[in-house]
Amino acid sequence: MADRSEKAQLFELSNGSMQVKISNYGATITSLTVPGKDGQSADVVLGFDTLEPYLNGEAPYFGCIVGRVANRVKNGKFTLDGTEYSLPLNKPPNSLHGGHKGFDKRIWEVVERREGGCPSITFKYHSQDGEEGYPGAVAVTATYALTSPTTMRLDMEAVPANKATPINLAQHTYWNLAGHNSGTILDHSIQLFASHITPVDENTVPTGEIVPVKGTPFDFTTEKRIGASIHEVGIGYDHNYVIDSGAEEKSGLKHVAKLKDPSSSRVLNLWSDAPGVQFYTGNYVNGVVGKGGAVYNKHAGVCLETQGFPNAINQPNFPSIVVRPGEKYRHSMLFEFSLE
Repeated sequence: MADRSEKAQLFELSNGSMQVKISNYGATITSLTVPGKDGQSADVVLGFDTLEPYLNGEAPYFGCIVGRVANRVKNGKFTLDGTEYSLPLNKPPNSLHGGHKGFDKRIWEVVERREGGCPSITFKYHSQDGEEGYPGAVAVTATYALTSPTTMRLDMEAVPANKATPINLAQHTYWNLAGHNSGTILDHSIQLFASHITPVDENTVPTGEIVPVKGTPFDFTTEKRIGASIHEVGIGYDHNYVIDSGAEEKSGLKHVAKLKDPSSSRVLNLWSDAPGVQFYTGNYVNGVVGKGGAVYNKHAGVCLETQGFPNAINQPNFPSIVVRPGEKYRHSMLFEFSLE
């Protein structure tokens, strides 16, 4: 259950063509409305009409920022500077998305709001030393901004106070470009600018290998229907893709993905400076009653969580997610909507 002493609230950013609702609870996007063909606007993210279901733990990480460490930490253990740390096993046998009460289940402070042509909101959260087993206090900020009529930018920063600590934040929105209540995303097509993945063991933890996707069902280097070969990968995709070093750049961010819905002609281009992206097809969503009574089932949305590699803290060959005092963690994303 959430700490209700501070109030969970909903804030709105709007620039005329795009409207986003974000809560200070988990810095969570609850709604994002953009135009489709024929000027028809639709809400393209899974979520709830009120904050109550989020506070009651009914959301499978809908729209929130997850941390201190996104994704899985194997067996909930890691060693840093000679000290072993144990984390809660909230997804046994692993620790997932920061533990039982990660950043997604905390009230963030609103430190700045801007209206006008480029509306934005900045949230801040102070993570205590020892919180969910992690070492050292960390100050985290997240700024959502509508930077153009159909573009949203997210900038996240985290500064450790006095101890080295792993930090790996991710934005966990479930997208359905046809509209949140329109069924599955299997007919969406996607291109991922990633020619390698980090394969996983039976508990969805990377083995440490980095392997090419060419010739496998994981190959989305050219545009492909999400449902085309999903039956070949068990219950669906839930894998970390390694962003190509040569991917096209915009404002210092690499092109991660191009997601497209044929029915509405909506396209989402995602750009980020993170080394990886978790491509997750909502495999565990099952009978969740969301906005307007819509029932979300398996594959009702797709997550594109840009991130450091999962379990990087235990894999020396993965890019390090350790941030030391005096250093600053930075992670930016650009969500660019268009019609095609």
